[in-house]
Amino acid sequence: MAFLIKKAVLPFFIVFSCLTAAQKPDSLYSKQEQEDIKYPQLQIKGLFQARYLVGMTKDVDVNGLHHADGTGTDNNFMVKYMRVQIRAQISKRTEVAVLANLADFKNDPKSRVLENAYLKYTFNPKLAFTVGQFRPWFGLEETYPIDIIKSLDWSNQYTEFGKLGWTSFQIGLSATGQLNLGEIPFQYGVSIVNGNGKNQVNDNDNGKQYSTRLVFGLSEKYNLNFGLNGGIGEVFGKKIYAVGLDLSSLIKFDPKWSLDMQLEAKQATNHPLYFAADPETRPQNPDEYLIRGAYFLPNIRYEINHRNLSAFELSCRYEYLDTNFRLNSNPRQTITPMFGLEFLKNYGARIQLGMQFDRYKYQVENTTQYDSNLFIIQVQSRF
Repeated sequence: MAFLIKKAVLPFFIVFSCLTAAQKPDSLYSKQEQEDIKYPQLQIKGLFQARYLVGMTKDVDVNGLHHADGTGTDNNFMVKYMRVQIRAQISKRTEVAVLANLADFKNDPKSRVLENAYLKYTFNPKLAFTVGQFRPWFGLEETYPIDIIKSLDWSNQYTEFGKLGWTSFQIGLSATGQLNLGEIPFQYGVSIVNGNGKNQVNDNDNGKQYSTRLVFGLSEKYNLNFGLNGGIGEVFGKKIYAVGLDLSSLIKFDPKWSLDMQLEAKQATNHPLYFAADPETRPQNPDEYLIRGAYFLPNIRYEINHRNLSAFELSCRYEYLDTNFRLNSNPRQTITPMFGLEFLKNYGARIQLGMQFDRYKYQVENTTQYDSNLFIIQVQSRF
């Protein structure tokens, strides 16, 4: 019983300790500053993204599923995102945000549509708390919104780690901040989440997932950042873990040419695969079911700034992912070259063309574990 009580009060003890240590007194703000700012302040943003897909591999549909009988759709128009975001700054420290993807109404909306729904309280740049449904910091991709991704979509490992409860939208509590360690810029994120995805009524067990992200600024000249990620948790009484590291850099050769590079690798317990296995034959330790992934994404950008054409970009992401490398290894390698034209600054309007090449070590008929080639045209606008 004492152990359960300690687990229950631990998050609140952490919050209370940080509050008492980091809160900035109201007296530090002048009366004039407080009177000039009127609350609440509302901000509305959105994103539209649509695609045309053509499957270039015989008997493989646009979702990568193989059909031995020759059926399946090999071309498709789709609306991927129709996001609407509302941010309300209700005081100088408090922000409430809502993000919904209306395009998800085309699927079963029960656990979709609503993405962000959180309250954020910022004491100062060194400490802010977020509670609700949000994207916990666990990896490089969590720091980018979908509308400025340099490739087609999130990496395969990001999608898989979302299913594991470490990335994507989760329900819980987090603390984030940035400061300097001597002369080194430093950012951190600490999160406690249910780990069973977004829009869930309840956690599906008594376990929680605890994760930490640490980012060190190694070079200001090359915008070089090094990130460390680690997490532990418990799912249906079984201990799980996740680790990762990432490296990012933005090199500006001159005012027009720049090179953005991202490198990330992760490994974790694949507990959904473990619990899907036959309880009588599966091993006792869920760490026998391990997922491992890595990707490298270079992106070259040229600023044109000529009439309606703002810039063009050229990227090529390489990915490696093995969802069960210890017991039943079948690694997937994906290469995604993309060419993009930006018509309004800051990705306000963009057209992308590219290909996605998927290769498996072993091909399995009538599954998505099958080699495929996909042609993509994608248009988007953020507003």
